[in-house]
Amino acid sequence: MQHVYIEPMPKGRWGPIDGYTLEFHDGTKITQQIYPSERLAVSEIKLRGYAPLLPTVRITDKSVAEHWQAAA
Repeated sequence: MQHVYIEPMPKGRWGPIDGYTLEFHDGTKITQQIYPSERLAVSEIKLRGYAPLLPTVRITDKSVAEHWQAAA
């Protein structure tokens, strides 16, 4: 099963999170939609048959394993 990253938006800026996008490791977005919560993003990606990864830090890097955890 392929992993999909649930990225907080906006990227690279401090402040409130406006939503979440769904991306593959190479940065390709699965959909242009921005989900208002992690829960909705996880539900959507599981329906599409992927394994979601949630961020553990605000500024994420897909190449650093410690920045991600599998969604339950």
